[in-house]
Amino acid sequence: MSKSKIHRLLIVFLVLGFVACRKDPMPLPAEVSRVEPEPTSAIKGFYLVNEGNMNMNKASLDYLDLVNGIYTRNLYNQVNPEATKGLGDVGNDIGIYGNKLYVVVNISNKVEVMQAKTGKRIGQINITNCRYVTFNNGKAYVSAYLGKVGDPTAPNGMVAEIDTAKLTINRTVEVGRQPEEMAIIGNKLYIANSGGYSPPNYESTVSVIDLTTFKEIKRIEVAINLHRLKADRYGDLYVTSRGDYYTIPSRLFVIDTHTDRVKKVFDIAASNLAIDGDLAYLYSTEWNYIQGKNTISYHMIDVKNEMLLDQKFITDGTEKNIKIPYGIAVNPMSKDVYVTDAKDYVTPGKLHCYNALGKLKWSVTTGDIPAHIAFVY
Repeated sequence: MSKSKIHRLLIVFLVLGFVACRKDPMPLPAEVSRVEPEPTSAIKGFYLVNEGNMNMNKASLDYLDLVNGIYTRNLYNQVNPEATKGLGDVGNDIGIYGNKLYVVVNISNKVEVMQAKTGKRIGQINITNCRYVTFNNGKAYVSAYLGKVGDPTAPNGMVAEIDTAKLTINRTVEVGRQPEEMAIIGNKLYIANSGGYSPPNYESTVSVIDLTTFKEIKRIEVAINLHRLKADRYGDLYVTSRGDYYTIPSRLFVIDTHTDRVKKVFDIAASNLAIDGDLAYLYSTEWNYIQGKNTISYHMIDVKNEMLLDQKFITDGTEKNIKIPYGIAVNPMSKDVYVTDAKDYVTPGKLHCYNALGKLKWSVTTGDIPAHIAFVY
């Protein structure tokens, strides 16, 4: 046999040996960090979903064990090693209802359903371009843009009603274009419509759905490019408008659900807010194309008296270390405020915990673009 043939055979054997020994790619391992424990906490902990950059398949799920002070990054991959592609592409919302955990994965067109106790995957519901989730009376409600991402000709969006026992879609209802956050008060479901795929032709209404008939019964005119929608305990809704990023600024609106009309406008920018008791905690990361920069601000509102307060929920000056505030939640027991920092949107972010006096307690590294929190009781 010639030397060239022997050489070729050796290459073949080496390649075959490599293929035989090669294993399927393993999910990224979980990472554990320590934070200040709260041994007497009535809340066990919370899940945090990291959005991950679009088209990068980097959505991930973290978990904070509050009682023991253990923060676990990338829990989903650890608990579900058979899911070799991970959680999916853009984790856009999270919620817990009963013993199930729901994560809305926007670009992957699905709602992942897991055991709330362990994070173990149970199944999924397929919904095109899904956005946010809320719950009521044994049902989950998911808003969805429908259509292709960024398509200005995309159809009106919808809300899907899901049976939380069977994990099947019962009913759907058409709403405005590119619907976002939702809230339920009484027998009505409210949805903020954005129209974000077709600037400057934004939507400017909140759709109102009768939950018995599951039909849209009216639309409330508010402002362009709506996004967040939170309910207080007095029958009011706080709705954010992102403006047009040029000359129309972001603003915060209050809707009285007894009349279904806007009753107050706060002349402040608002990107996201969390309401706990009589207080609303909000921040704004307002982008302006003319200025080419973000303007960041933090505020508190007395929702009972509908007053903007002079105080801020961060009082020690450490907000200067937050580059891009991206998520917010309030611990209803301890009144700690959790703020996430997306930083540059492509590297791991941060989660900061502030006590009720606005002092920083601790910070921990998260996944990419930490965004949404669901408490475990």
